[in-house]
Amino acid sequence: MSRASGAGQSAGRRERIAAQRAAERRRAVRNRVLIVSGAVVVILVIVIVFVVAKVSSKSTTSSASSASNGPTGAALAKVIAETTSVPASTLAQVGAGSVSTPPAAVSGAPLTSGGKPEMLYIGAEYCPYCAFERWGMIVSLSRFGSFSGLRTIHSSSTDAYPNTPTWTFYKSTYASKYLTFTPVEETTNVPDKNSPAGYVPLQTPTPAQQALLSKYNPGGSIPFVNFGNKYVITGASALPSVLAGKSWATIAAELSDASSPVAQAVNGTANFMTAAICKMTSNQPASVCTPSVTGLQAKMAGASGS
Repeated sequence: MSRASGAGQSAGRRERIAAQRAAERRRAVRNRVLIVSGAVVVILVIVIVFVVAKVSSKSTTSSASSASNGPTGAALAKVIAETTSVPASTLAQVGAGSVSTPPAAVSGAPLTSGGKPEMLYIGAEYCPYCAFERWGMIVSLSRFGSFSGLRTIHSSSTDAYPNTPTWTFYKSTYASKYLTFTPVEETTNVPDKNSPAGYVPLQTPTPAQQALLSKYNPGGSIPFVNFGNKYVITGASALPSVLAGKSWATIAAELSDASSPVAQAVNGTANFMTAAICKMTSNQPASVCTPSVTGLQAKMAGASGS
């Protein structure tokens, strides 16, 4: 072999080696790019999943007190109208109704707010007993003033009397020249394993409100209703089972039928509440605090507080 031929072969080998090394470098670069790109994609997927989960969680929490599958629009307006304007004649016909636990008389310094006697309610959106009691409260309080912002909800789907149709006082307002109504809805109806109450927190009673709850209801059961420190309700006035399987529209419509079990329970509850409120307002207005209403005060339990 000539020297020229050997030199040519050596040059060829060097070129092949150089080409192979260049190809290896390109593959290494591509691999690094692919690895980095894959990592970026994985990170993006994790971020997207986290954001979606967070948004979903926030959506669930924020809509907890409005998720009801209840009536909307004109249908809701009709239910509100029927619930807040039960005829006085129907209420008088019901009287005590089927109430099993009327308000109990208590004694204490007058409870007032804004220069008017105060009716305090402490409950929670998940609570089936609160679910029943709110119907009576709305019927009764509508005789002394007016609500705005009422929304339908249902009680917890996992508690006793599941999915009882009801209302929430959260973000509602009440106006009356006779009394102040102060509602406290402690939680939503959405479960929360991290909450001591077991449901998503909503409102917290003030120290003064908590003191009243502890004084007149040491067990802390809800609903708790305080009528100016003259009467209290601890628990439901009747069983929520009377509302089971009914829609908001059906319940509202039956309030005007004095013979219906719904009217007997809800309107009976409302009549006792009206009697308690009349005690707060010195029997004003007279058009509401009639002898048939104030006569129910004799059926309430004797003084039990100090």
